Amino acid sequence: MAADPERKLLSLPRPGPALRALQCVGALWTLPNTLLGLTAGLAGVCFGARPRWRRRELAWVFEHWPWGPGGALTLGNVILLKGTTLDASCVTYEHRAGRCLHPAVRLGDHERAHVYQYWLLGPLFLPVYLVCGGVSVRNPFERAADHYALHGRGWWPWTRRQPNRPNPNNAANG
Repeated sequence: MAADPERKLLSLPRPGPALRALQCVGALWTLPNTLLGLTAGLAGVCFGARPRWRRRELAWVFEHWPWGPGGALTLGNVILLKGTTLDASCVTYEHRAGRCLHPAVRLGDHERAHVYQYWLLGPLFLPVYLVCGGVSVRNPFERAADHYALHGRGWWPWTRRQPNRPNPNNAANG
């Protein structure tokens, strides 16, 4: 899948000291998952994978990871990327399942949402993720990651989301 040059990056605020401290606590909490991801990533290095720290995604990214059907897999603070760039455009799970028409999203934004989810659940993430449906449109973690990639907020599956309201300043709305 090719990168979409028209797709804008989500704007990310610079974290203050309190948020930075919470990020560190989350990274420590999910360390068992990160170690699993590093082990898988380093095994892929023998077959051509290239590790790189991506500050934007707050994760080690192993590009050209040799296994899997495509896209990416996040394990803690590690993203195993089948392709060459997280700037690639991809469709949302709901769009792929034919439930709605969404614009393409940036793969890195979707995967960053999973990093945040790992920080909150730590070692509980993988069992909860699998109980919620694994890699499928039924999984609320995947739908939340898509929502975050679309809107820049709402990465937690059980956050109350405001429906998209029409812009009151739009001439078409009166």
